[in-house]
Amino acid sequence: MTNQSYGFHIVRVGLGITFLWVGVLIFQDPAGWGGFVLPWVRDLLPVPVEQAMLGTAVFDIAVGGLLLVGVWVWWAAILATIHLASVLTVAGIDLITVRDIGLLAASFALAVATWPEKYSLKKRPPFSPPMH
Repeated sequence: MTNQSYGFHIVRVGLGITFLWVGVLIFQDPAGWGGFVLPWVRDLLPVPVEQAMLGTAVFDIAVGGLLLVGVWVWWAAILATIHLASVLTVAGIDLITVRDIGLLAASFALAVATWPEKYSLKKRPPFSPPMH
């Protein structure tokens, strides 16, 4: 194993544990975690905030599990990135959520590191304008 692959697995497992742990914590106190949701977002929810948080807990546990076991890592990292960006949007950046910026960067780095070759821009020919 190279130092790069050690780093990859450390980030993958660390994010996996974090998402699993947060999912369990949300299940234990969905109303408390719902307190982080800004009032304008609460008004947009189609369900009570506690139910939304339970859905978030399931999501976090699923993403964490995928990352932890190393299955569908790209999908899990993409979903984690989108989720963390939305967390920062709906909760705002404060003394607690500022840490989510680091998690967002780690999940995005993991998504980039596992980017599928079929979506790579490297294999495509350079863009040329259509001829008329």
